Amino acid sequence: MLCCRATASLPPTATPSHAADPHARLRAAAARSDLPAALAAFASMSSAPASAHPVLRTFTALLKLCAARADLATGRAVHAQLAARGLASESLAATALANMYAKCRHPADARRVFDRMPARDRVAWNALVAGYARNGLPDAAMEMVVRMQEDGERPDSVTLVSVLPACASVRALGACRQVHAFALRAGLDELVNVSTAILDAYSKCGAIEAARAIFDWMAVKNSVSWNAMIDGYAQNGNATEALALFKRMVMEGVDVTDVSILAALQACGELGCLDEARHVHELLVSIGLQSNVSVMNALITTYSKCKRTDLAAQVFNDLGSKRTRISWNAVILGFTQNGCSEDAVRLFCRMQLENVKPDSFTLVSVIPAVAEISDPLQARWIHGYSIRHYLDQDVYVLTALIDMYSKCGRVTVARRLFDSAKQRHVITWNAMIHGYGSHGFGKIAVELFEEMKGTGSLPNETTFLSVLAACSHAGLVDEGQRYFASMKEDYGLEPGMEHYGTMVDLLGRAGKLDEAWSFIKDMPVEPGISVYGAMLGACKLHKNVELAEESAQRIFELEPEEGVYHVLLANIYANASKWKDVARVRTAMEKKGLQKTPGWSIIQLKNEVHTFYSGSTNHQQANEIYARLSKLIEEIKAVGYVPDTDSIHDVEDDVKAQLLNTHSEKLAIAYGLIRTAPGTTIQIKKNLRVCNDCHKATKLISLVTGREIIMRDIQRFHHFKDGKCSCGDYW
Repeated sequence: MLCCRATASLPPTATPSHAADPHARLRAAAARSDLPAALAAFASMSSAPASAHPVLRTFTALLKLCAARADLATGRAVHAQLAARGLASESLAATALANMYAKCRHPADARRVFDRMPARDRVAWNALVAGYARNGLPDAAMEMVVRMQEDGERPDSVTLVSVLPACASVRALGACRQVHAFALRAGLDELVNVSTAILDAYSKCGAIEAARAIFDWMAVKNSVSWNAMIDGYAQNGNATEALALFKRMVMEGVDVTDVSILAALQACGELGCLDEARHVHELLVSIGLQSNVSVMNALITTYSKCKRTDLAAQVFNDLGSKRTRISWNAVILGFTQNGCSEDAVRLFCRMQLENVKPDSFTLVSVIPAVAEISDPLQARWIHGYSIRHYLDQDVYVLTALIDMYSKCGRVTVARRLFDSAKQRHVITWNAMIHGYGSHGFGKIAVELFEEMKGTGSLPNETTFLSVLAACSHAGLVDEGQRYFASMKEDYGLEPGMEHYGTMVDLLGRAGKLDEAWSFIKDMPVEPGISVYGAMLGACKLHKNVELAEESAQRIFELEPEEGVYHVLLANIYANASKWKDVARVRTAMEKKGLQKTPGWSIIQLKNEVHTFYSGSTNHQQANEIYARLSKLIEEIKAVGYVPDTDSIHDVEDDVKAQLLNTHSEKLAIAYGLIRTAPGTTIQIKKNLRVCNDCHKATKLISLVTGREIIMRDIQRFHHFKDGKCSCGDYW
């Protein structure tokens, strides 16, 4: 029975003093959206005089409350009562039923009620249009508008405001234009809610200029109109206009809401405008939105994108008990994206201690931090965690794990995970292809790319960037050129600056410097710093001073404060014994305050990270390390090692050899040999590209010690074993 829950709290033998007017009680309950009280009033009608028995409006009021609370069970009970009284087909009742079913996410039931109506008015049609739109059935919503007109019922503003979001959800720009044209003919475009709905629909369909034209034309705008336009710019990638319009909104005194603030914060984050973000922060506090968790989560993300993780962490901490899982995810991701990998992992552990259950997004945020730390033990720990929480087969988590294992030097484990995947997204293929390329297994990367195409999975821009990089690092010039051409010809993908830079690197590494320079000159877009940087690196490798000077000149025009390229040019001059030019570049660096980035190498043993700089002696086992290194040098000299001193200048030959022998990677390897058992793989990480001498020396160290040594430098992995490197000396 409908009344069983409502009457349970009433005394069995007494009735309230105001029970004589149950209709008044029901109306009062409906006014305050109190469904239980309304049901209690309805239940009391059965024992009231005939004049107080339920009428049609009693049921429609109950249905309205059921719709507002999405209470399907009670709504069905009201429907049964209407049917029992023969009122279900009444226009007013049927419309209320259709609306209730639609708002309870049962559009099929709403349609059945609608189809049984002997006569339908505009309100009934609108209920069904809105119901379809609200339940993610845009095509059905648009079809009902057409049928509505065929049935002789003219759409009104409610119809248009209901159907426009449906058009927008499927990016049906043509349908939006038809609705706009109808609004113009009917004079409905002058209504602010209609015009706002039209501009919002245009924005969501990508027609941002049309949306702005409507916005500028509107004689009356409310805060919803401003919010729709600002958010439209933000969602269409025009953060500059979004922020400018938000500032104008504030200046004109329009009421700022949480929607305005969220769009403005997104724009600030995309632009990296810290000062503007702080102004928005001050504004949201002044209007009392600091208690809105969604707004504060967005602020955490914005500060993170502005590279101020300290401010993001402060906002996070200030949230206190109001923090949600989204808050944790936002700050963890912010730490990860800003290179604060240790902080991200620590925060993830703190999340466990505070009993906040992570989701797949949490893991996707923290796994790249573990990958950056590049510790196989932590990699296995986070992998085990994902398995225990049944998240390891989420395609995004699995892809992050594949990428993580590749970056931790365990590409074979990454491949096992890849092969176990029940579902492979394009990003999954990209991660595995990139993993093989970064480890020097270019041919396997190419084979995997061909396998991907055979499955019907469409490659994207990142796929091609990964396979081109793999070809570059493996010397697969012909394959790389073929894939670059295929990118546009076969898949309609426009190469970006990184693709052009990788092609220059591919040609340059192979010694095809003139071809690489012609490629740059023939680019359909203005070459960026990455393109000229790849050319400069190739010039150093192949000792071409002339092209190096031209490349460097372009780089300094684009980014005069980029110190690494000044150092690279100075080394090219030094290799060519052009000492005056070396002095000139160094003097220019001094005037600009530019310094060479100091090289370091790290090795992690038993949860302890040991960092070494070239020539550093501050390690507590420094004497043992240098003694072991000295012995190593003698051992590898016995099998043919000759120091490669080309990269060191201005000192005597014996000093050059001494400087080379104290490079950070050699110190880290020596320490690893001291601290680990014979036969154990040694893994180190370096912040710069490994030099020629250390590469040669490490190959021989792997030979004389019988150890495998995995070195991750700024560009790729090197697997040294039995006197050989996985890169084949091509890096």
